[in-house]
Amino acid sequence: MIFALILHILGAVIWVGGMFFAHFILRPAAAPLEPANRLPLMRRALAQFFPWAWASVALLLLSGGGMIKLGAGGLAVQIMMGLGIVMMLAFGHVYFAPWRRFQRALDGSDLPAAAAQLKQIRHIVLANLILGLVVACIGATGPYW
Repeated sequence: MIFALILHILGAVIWVGGMFFAHFILRPAAAPLEPANRLPLMRRALAQFFPWAWASVALLLLSGGGMIKLGAGGLAVQIMMGLGIVMMLAFGHVYFAPWRRFQRALDGSDLPAAAAQLKQIRHIVLANLILGLVVACIGATGPYW
């Protein structure tokens, strides 16, 4: 159970930490750049982040499922599982909808359309980040409920 829990924590830290970095560090640092420079930078950064996020999602599903099979349960686990599924669905939406539209717009040199898609990604990432922080707090305090 400890090994599954360690993998679960690593998956959560990588995913939630990456969202925190992207939203509160990278985005403000890139904001002063002109769109012709900022948007390709964000594309490269997100293209590097998304494989890590997908790996984290897989790790969270596998380790979480493993821990449930080994007897983990209770209200905290149910809440984490529910919020985690919402987060995964939101991430899937970001990847398969606005991210793809962002890439197409950037490839077509339509910077206003690319910026609009990046704004949508930012809003969803912020919502997912808030959920991720809530889930992390539940995970850390759940045993004390």
